[in-house]
Amino acid sequence: MSDSNAPEHLDTMHKRNREQRIEGIKRWVEYIKSEPHETWGPQQNAVVNDQLDAAQSVQTTAAHRQHVKDVAEDILAEKG
Repeated sequence: MSDSNAPEHLDTMHKRNREQRIEGIKRWVEYIKSEPHETWGPQQNAVVNDQLDAAQSVQTTAAHRQHVKDVAEDILAEKG
């Protein structure tokens, strides 16, 4: 038996997640406006560096990496 409310529930959850991300971005903008870049710059660098490290540590196959590259090239080709 399928749950006919599942798509609606997912839409609601995605909307809430999006709203939470937007609120987080607004808080970050207010923070960087109120603090000197010497304070928030290293914090932002640490977050970005951690995200890059996490992305690089994911074990993927060569075939998967090639697939991602192919998809990216297709998208760029369509955009001209």
